[in-house]
Amino acid sequence: MQGRERREGNVKRVDRSRREFLKTALGGAVGLTLLSGRGRSFSPNERIVVGHVGVGGMGNSHVKWFAGMKDVDIAAICDVDRSHLADTMAQLKERRPDCRVKGYTDFRRLIERKDIDVITCATPDHWHALVAIHAFDAGKDVYGEKPLSHNLAEGQAMLRAMEKNQRLFQLGTQIHAGDNYHRVVELVRSGALGKIEKVTIWKEMGPSDIGYPVQQPVPAGLDWDLWLGPAPYTEYNPKRCHFTFRYFLDYSGGTYADFWCHIADIVFWALEPTGLKSVEARGERAWDSASDAPAWLEADFEFENLTLHWRPSIPDLPGAEGKGIGACFHGSKGSLICDYGSRQIRLGKEVIQDLPDVPQCVPRSPGHQRNFLDCVKNRNLPESHLAYARQMTLPMHLGLVSWRLRRKIFWDCHQERCIGDEMANRLLSRPGRTPWMLG
Repeated sequence: MQGRERREGNVKRVDRSRREFLKTALGGAVGLTLLSGRGRSFSPNERIVVGHVGVGGMGNSHVKWFAGMKDVDIAAICDVDRSHLADTMAQLKERRPDCRVKGYTDFRRLIERKDIDVITCATPDHWHALVAIHAFDAGKDVYGEKPLSHNLAEGQAMLRAMEKNQRLFQLGTQIHAGDNYHRVVELVRSGALGKIEKVTIWKEMGPSDIGYPVQQPVPAGLDWDLWLGPAPYTEYNPKRCHFTFRYFLDYSGGTYADFWCHIADIVFWALEPTGLKSVEARGERAWDSASDAPAWLEADFEFENLTLHWRPSIPDLPGAEGKGIGACFHGSKGSLICDYGSRQIRLGKEVIQDLPDVPQCVPRSPGHQRNFLDCVKNRNLPESHLAYARQMTLPMHLGLVSWRLRRKIFWDCHQERCIGDEMANRLLSRPGRTPWMLG
């Protein structure tokens, strides 16, 4: 149950359990207060100037969302593919004929502009951290797509840069703003399900079906070297670029990494698990494809007071039928299964959708992007802020490490190191290609 809210510094503080979770997420090293820092302060009615980095897919949704906000001016759009850039700029001109927007192929030129307050990032995963860090260092707040980062060390570096520059970050888990997730949190926290010591989450996974495409000349207008950025150099292959990049470990972690935060979010929000101890993953890559990301992966995570299980198919649980993605909270008195828009509670033989006696106590969202923009002005923590997003994403990275090594790994949650396993520790990061190093 959520307790009384109060304010300290420039950030609204939430209930005690949430504060304790944030202290753990931040490793005890930083406080919760965010100052105006570098960048300008806003009056409530002032307009926010936004630049968009990466507009091949989800980035176009970013442009559409922020262009629909009355207090936003879009000043710049960046993409390493000039065809994507031209298409998005044309669409924006149709939506906002009077806007004055400039196009870039190098995000650094966009970020160095002093008139831009906020950037959104919808690049492939391997660019998420560096784009955000450059933006933080330039005094800008960031709305960044999921997953948070390509590897665990990048998430650590993002948090350091954000705190150093006193900036704000919102992870693009748009479903976090939905009413169903809010209600699930209230029901789980109410105690009606009893003590919850186990949660099962799942997403149907399968092979990428990309085959073995041959290398091709780089298309005109695509800066392939910049697209690769910190990733190892390889000759251009269309399946390594744009949407299907996610099936290569150089850039992402397959369906598992892509969808983890969609459903792990509700677990970390409702239960705030801490004290991760071990991770054991199993799975296979697709042997009839160039993809080296897992075609399927299942993993078990042991926390201090919770076991969390990721499954690559719909589990054999009452109420899970037909749900390609979902979560099941197993309690001593009952269970709750949910997906993005539905929920089902089982208490004994009773199957219900809600518990009217459980009051609404989690403040509803004004919308994920609206929440972020409001926080840019008032300096409150956004709903899916960086410390929370990093703590929620960290087990996903460890699941990939365990899968790659084909063994259980043990975790020191205070030092953020694998215990007695140097090979596993090496896989928590990777050296960036010059000049794209974390530093």
